[in-house]
Amino acid sequence: MSSIFVFPGQGAQSVGMGRELYENNPMARAVFDEVDDALNQKLSDIIFNGPMDELTLTANVQPAIMATSVAMLRASGAKLPEFVAGHSLGEYTALCAAGALSVGDTAKLLRVRGDAMQSAVPVGQGLTAVILGLDIETLRDICAKTGCDVANDNCPGQVVISGLKDVVEQTMAVAKDAGAKRAMPLALSVPVHCRVQQKAADAMMAALESVTFNPLAVPIISNKTCMPLTDIDEIKQALVFQMTNGVRWRESVLNMADLGITDMIEVGPGNVLTGLCSRITDKITARKLEI
Repeated sequence: MSSIFVFPGQGAQSVGMGRELYENNPMARAVFDEVDDALNQKLSDIIFNGPMDELTLTANVQPAIMATSVAMLRASGAKLPEFVAGHSLGEYTALCAAGALSVGDTAKLLRVRGDAMQSAVPVGQGLTAVILGLDIETLRDICAKTGCDVANDNCPGQVVISGLKDVVEQTMAVAKDAGAKRAMPLALSVPVHCRVQQKAADAMMAALESVTFNPLAVPIISNKTCMPLTDIDEIKQALVFQMTNGVRWRESVLNMADLGITDMIEVGPGNVLTGLCSRITDKITARKLEI
């Protein structure tokens, strides 16, 4: 029996997240201050006060979610469990939590990541959508025919697709014809985890080589391999890989159960990962971190 901390990705944000911790906990305040200093921007003001459209900009929301998640962890005083994992940008948060990256370097990497993702595809030319009610294999077959990409295999019956706008819209229509219950565009400013993000992947490769990685205190379960990683070079390759390839969250959670993990603690804003876990396996009990 073992435990894992999991950290959320984009979509978990809300204006005001972490503000009470900032005001009342010096450990949390230090995290937000370090992020502000690293980015040379008062990102904490946007996090606490909005507006929402500025917070949700990809270049802002990624370091914002990381900062809030790490602030929650440090404010809680909780000790690291046997494993960590993160959904998409949450992998960077997990690496920070495991001691591989400083808070400042993590914020800088996520700012590069957000900027690179935004610039890889002209505004309005990309799209990300969620498909509900189709199994992953059916959707992969559809995507293979339309030229779309599976961005997130989140849980049974919930799959995110991404790519150029016309391709995603075509795929949504085919998915509905194939029996999908719903096919809805997501409010993301960029298409994520798809082949059109190759320029962003190249940018991340260079950025990851520019920062110092420390040995991990505990293994990270990778979005790429769905298995525990500790080798820094493998981890860097996996972070680059996820820019153009889908997040295998459903498979990752199933493998967590196979590894003997019985307790999942979600660290960060929202409770998306807690909800997904209950739809993937009954062998793991998922809950939010208590602060």
